[in-house]
Amino acid sequence: MKKFDLTGKRAIVTGGGSGIGRAISLSLAGNGAKVSILELNEEGGQLVVDEINAAGGDAKTIACDVSKLESVQQAFDRAVGEENLDILVNNAGIAHVGNVENTTAEDLDRVYSVNVKGVYHCLQTGVAKMRDGGAIVNLSSIGAHVGLNDRFAYSMSKGAVHTMTLSIAKDYLGQQVRCNSISPARVHTPFVDGFISKNYPGKEEEMFEKLSQTQPIGRMGKPQEIGDLVLYLCSDEASFITGSDFPIDGGFVTLNGN
Repeated sequence: MKKFDLTGKRAIVTGGGSGIGRAISLSLAGNGAKVSILELNEEGGQLVVDEINAAGGDAKTIACDVSKLESVQQAFDRAVGEENLDILVNNAGIAHVGNVENTTAEDLDRVYSVNVKGVYHCLQTGVAKMRDGGAIVNLSSIGAHVGLNDRFAYSMSKGAVHTMTLSIAKDYLGQQVRCNSISPARVHTPFVDGFISKNYPGKEEEMFEKLSQTQPIGRMGKPQEIGDLVLYLCSDEASFITGSDFPIDGGFVTLNGN
């Protein structure tokens, strides 16, 4: 039998049009899932959908603003209708750099609206559509577990994602819904390249190496590595796992300072 077989399962991936979300969408679709990519940037989502369908997969993109409940409800209805939702990956999120003094109330609200309320909206809508059980994976962060410089609002939001994961796992045991989270460290995505180019012009290689070395393993993560972990947690091979968080961080949480 094929391992990690998701044939016929219906999956929703938020923010699946780039970076880590793209890798997750490709991993799920590559193992048979019917993937709906919910994207604020519908054009980016369509590029990933085209990539999946060209490889023989089954995917579609749906415009969605996860910070708005009505948008989420409409998108989920378009994605699965009255069918059972088997897999939900809450990947959509935004970053913010700043400590408590230079994080404005507007900054905090913006991060909260996407990273916390956005996940809440998708969880509330998603579990109602998992009438025959399902698997949920939430994207948390090492920032939910250790202190990070200048990540006050972002870490707050990911701490909320971690605890929402525990609540869903406990509350929906009887509905056979499994809910886990993963906590990546720095992953090499186009976002990272753009951040370095914008903030360190002329020093791109130096800063890339410096940021890579913050992981004890000596490099950044690869989006595909995140996608493969999500694939496992969504598969039947992980059917005994719920209410857990999985660091995928090159040893950042446990080995830094040791």
